Amino acid sequence: MDIGQILYTTIDLFFNIVFVLILARIILSWLPQYRYHPIAEFIYGITEPILGPFQRLIPPMGAIDFSPMVAIIVLAILQAILTTIVAALFNLPP
Repeated sequence: MDIGQILYTTIDLFFNIVFVLILARIILSWLPQYRYHPIAEFIYGITEPILGPFQRLIPPMGAIDFSPMVAIIVLAILQAILTTIVAALFNLPP
């Protein structure tokens, strides 16, 4: 495995973990009784720097917060751009 493949896989894995953490945070928002559980606090701590700017740009509309969906879309686009650049730089197969 060469450096290009390692970089590609690392970028892909990083974004996939972030997506799972954001989805876990969405589920936790429906379960407020678990908000102060250590795992929930860990998930909120990891995702807050990512979701915070989106929440400031797109405030919740009533009880619905659209910022995680927008964040996931933006992160997916960023993931596609970065993996495409790495694949092109290191001549990786598509």
